[in-house]
Amino acid sequence: MSYLVECSEISKSFNELKILKGISLNLAHKEKYVIQGASGSGKSTLLYLLGGLDKPDAGKITYEGHDISHYSDEKLAKFRNQNIGFVFQFHFLLPSMTCLQNVLLPAQISGGEKKQVKKFALELAKLMGVDHVMHKYPYQLSGGEQQRVNIIRSLSMKPSLLLCDEPTGNLDSKNSDIVIKLLTELSSEMNSTLVIVTHDGNIASRFNNKITIEDGQIIS
Repeated sequence: MSYLVECSEISKSFNELKILKGISLNLAHKEKYVIQGASGSGKSTLLYLLGGLDKPDAGKITYEGHDISHYSDEKLAKFRNQNIGFVFQFHFLLPSMTCLQNVLLPAQISGGEKKQVKKFALELAKLMGVDHVMHKYPYQLSGGEQQRVNIIRSLSMKPSLLLCDEPTGNLDSKNSDIVIKLLTELSSEMNSTLVIVTHDGNIASRFNNKITIEDGQIIS
């Protein structure tokens, strides 16, 4: 089997505190994964390394056969823009921009065709029931609406890898269910590999591929 992402013996420390301790992990194309573990176990750190937001101290991460472990910051930024979608617990929408302007930021940064991205984003907005808020500012939206706009932004460039760090952490149970359903359905439609980090057992139970981290190591 060919993998989208392969991690070999990756380690990461902060201020001499070892966060990840020689983790090896493969992510297949178009599959869905959940990473679970207690707070401080290293699951978010692993997610950031998978998405090129940080570099491992040791070990290797390859993306479709390309070793991204030693990319320059500039090359990593370009790699993230073209290949990775991120959904965080906090939406990080820019308050001075409308929702649509926020959604189009990745396309603007890449210098790509904004017209096609805008068309796709508006289709997603309609599908997700937030087409009526796209010309509003983030502060005018509810938490659930903000997170759905965040998801549209993360999917706007049709990433092959969608990484989600506690995406429902600030939502009530109803909106949590909506967001998880949208993430799984849309990632399938776009043939994206989906990885969700969560400490919520109810969310984790929906996934067949479960990765459990404890004290910086994969235990199952």
